[in-house]
Amino acid sequence: MDTPSPRPRPIAASSLLSFFHESLKTAAGNQRVDIDDATLWYLTNLLTSFSRSECLFDRTEDGKSLTPLTALYALAAEAASESERKRALKRLGDVALFISGLYSGLFARPRRLLDVDYYIAMGGSAYGYLSENSSRGMREQALAAVFHQLSREFVRMVDVLAEVGENSAGSDQHDVLRMHELWSRTGSTRLERKLRALGITPERLSHAH
Repeated sequence: MDTPSPRPRPIAASSLLSFFHESLKTAAGNQRVDIDDATLWYLTNLLTSFSRSECLFDRTEDGKSLTPLTALYALAAEAASESERKRALKRLGDVALFISGLYSGLFARPRRLLDVDYYIAMGGSAYGYLSENSSRGMREQALAAVFHQLSREFVRMVDVLAEVGENSAGSDQHDVLRMHELWSRTGSTRLERKLRALGITPERLSHAH
């Protein structure tokens, strides 16, 4: 009689936290991105949190759905208090960064559902507001430095998250034209290195007016 194989154990939160922290450190090192320790832990907690679908998606009558960035921006603009505005903008920045990094392939599809320029602009602006409008409390001051780095280096942070995602799930993206298109839209140093490794010198495409 065959012995039934044991069921895989779920990964404990602490193990997942450690996994993401080490993966981010490795990816940042590979790409020569100097990430402050506080920012590294912020990204670690972001990945750990959003690895649970209930933290990323909202429940609606039609099931789970990802709130559009425009809706999050509207919540921030119409917020009754500054704390509510900051909460909405933090959510906006976090979602934009996570989707840009972990689901960057969606941006390069012929009928893409997402626009990478839009996500980068919205996410970077949200973090920028948070960095410039912090209170004098120690916690907000510390977070302001994190948000400043995320805003200033949004594309590089997207690259770091993308490498973590590729190493975790495996990458089957071999479409050079799509890779080049995504590079031309973002200026990603990571994608530039990948193109050069394939013997391709990235060049900006000129558009006729």
